[in-house]
Amino acid sequence: MCGIVGYCGVAPASKILLEGLKRLEYRGYDSAGICVEEDSDLRVIKRKGKIRDLKEIVPDDLPGTVGIGHTRWATHGEVNDRNAHPHMDDTGKVVLVHNGIIENYQGIKKRLLDEGHTFQSDTDSEIIAHLIASLYQGDLEEAVRQTAFLLKGTYGIAVMHKDEPGTIVGIRNGSPLVLGIGEHEMFLASDVTAILSHTKQVIYLEDKEIVKVTADSYKTSDFNSNEIRKTIENIGWELEQIEKGGFESFMEKEIYEQPESILRAIQGRIDRDGATAHLGGLNMTPRQLLNIKRINIVAAGTSYYAGMVGAFLLESIARIPATTELASEVRYKNPVVEPDTLYFAVSQSGETADTLYAMRELQRKGARVLGICNVVGSTIARESDGGVYIHSGPEIAVASTKAFTSQISVFYLLTFLLARMRHLSFEEGLRIVDALEKVPEMIKTILASGERIRELARTYSRYTNFLFLGRGLNYSVAMEGALKLKEISYIHAEGYSAAEIKHGPIALINEQTP
Repeated sequence: MCGIVGYCGVAPASKILLEGLKRLEYRGYDSAGICVEEDSDLRVIKRKGKIRDLKEIVPDDLPGTVGIGHTRWATHGEVNDRNAHPHMDDTGKVVLVHNGIIENYQGIKKRLLDEGHTFQSDTDSEIIAHLIASLYQGDLEEAVRQTAFLLKGTYGIAVMHKDEPGTIVGIRNGSPLVLGIGEHEMFLASDVTAILSHTKQVIYLEDKEIVKVTADSYKTSDFNSNEIRKTIENIGWELEQIEKGGFESFMEKEIYEQPESILRAIQGRIDRDGATAHLGGLNMTPRQLLNIKRINIVAAGTSYYAGMVGAFLLESIARIPATTELASEVRYKNPVVEPDTLYFAVSQSGETADTLYAMRELQRKGARVLGICNVVGSTIARESDGGVYIHSGPEIAVASTKAFTSQISVFYLLTFLLARMRHLSFEEGLRIVDALEKVPEMIKTILASGERIRELARTYSRYTNFLFLGRGLNYSVAMEGALKLKEISYIHAEGYSAAEIKHGPIALINEQTP
C-alpha cells in the first residue's frame, strides 16, 4: 500500500504533489518524496518519515509545473532516505514512482549489474528506472511499453524523462492508477482522493494500459500500441467527505459516520409492500436467483469477516449453503467451480489485489462473480458480472469501520431477498425489515456513549493480551474486533469461537489478559 501523485499543468507542482500525498498518507507513511522539473532538470527531494517531514525540506518557492510524488509503505529494503521514492537511473534522466511488487526484480538486477549499472537503493522499484533508461531511444512511452514486457508482478508507475519535458507516462498492471482531467492541467494518482480538490473528471486505467500525459493532452494505449478511447467518469464524492471534519482522526470520523453510511446502504432498496429487497445491480433474473444452490464469498481482511457474517446469514435465514474463503487462498489454488454456485467478491476499494485476481480466476473457470464494493468505477466493480455498491462514501482510514457495517447491511438485504424467494414468510420478512431500519438509530445511541467507551479504553489500556469471544453471528465480529485492536493499538489480540476457548486458547489467559 503506497500512494502515487502526478501533475502536469501551470500551477506550482510541488504544492499540488504535497497536498495529494497528504491525502494519500494513509496508503503509506514510512517515507515520501517528489520529483519536479526545474530549469530543464529533474530535482528529486525525498525523506524518511511522514509528509510533514518531507514538507520541511521542500522549498516554498520551488519552481516547476510538472512532477510526480510518492508515499511509501516499505516492502523491499529498510525504511531510510535512499529507499524512499522517487528512484532514478544512473544518468539521472529517468525518474519514477512505483506501487506494487516486481517479482522477478532480483534476476533483472543481476543482469543490470553485469552490464555495469549501479544502484542506490535496495528496492525492487529502482530496477524499473534502469530498464527504461536502457531501452530509451527518444520515446519515453515506447521505452515504458518495452519495459512492461520484462516485468513480472504488479505495478502502477508514473515516470518522467529529462529529455521529454512537460510529459509524464503512467502504466498500470495490477495496481490502481487514475487520470484526472482539468483545465490546462492533468493529474495522475493511485486514488481519486489525492486529486478530488482539483477535478472530478477522471479516467480509470485498466490493467496493461499506458497513458501519456501533458498539461493539455492525454493518450491511452495498450501494451501492443493500440490506442484506446476511454470514458470520462464523474466522481460523486464531495471534498468535505475526505476531510477530518473536526475529528482527531479519519477512523474516528468514519466510526461516527456509520448511522448515515448504513442508511445509504439500505435506502431505496427495501420493499415494505413485499417485505423484500431490490438489488437490481445483481443482473440476475428471479429464476436465476431461485436456482442458486450454493454461495461462495471471496474476500480479504475486514471484508473477509463481513463475508463470514454474510455466509452465516445466508445459511441460517435463506437456507442456502454458503462459505467464505480468503481471496489469497483462492488465488493460488485450483478452485473447483460448480454451475449452480454464485460467487461474491467483497472489497471496500474494489482494488484489493488478491480479491481481484481470485475473481478473475473464478471467471476464467466459468463462474458468475458479483462484486460488493464501495468505490464506484473500481476494477472489481467494472469487471464483475454484476453486484451491489455499499455507498459508504470515502473511507480514508486504513482500518475499515463503516465499510464493514455497510457490507453487513448489504448481506442482510441479499439474505432476505433470497429468503423471501424461498421459504421466508411475509411476516418474517417484515420483521427483518423493521429491525434493519432501526439499526442506524441504535448505532447513534451507542456512539452517544463516547465518553463511557473512552473510559473503558483507558481502563484496559495497560493490558498486553486480549481474547475476543463470540458464538454464531458474533464469532465473525469477534475476529474483526481482534483485527482492529492489533491493527490500531499494536496489542496482541485473537478472536475465537466461545465454544473453542477451552480447546487450547484458555492456556493464554493470565493477569495480562482481560
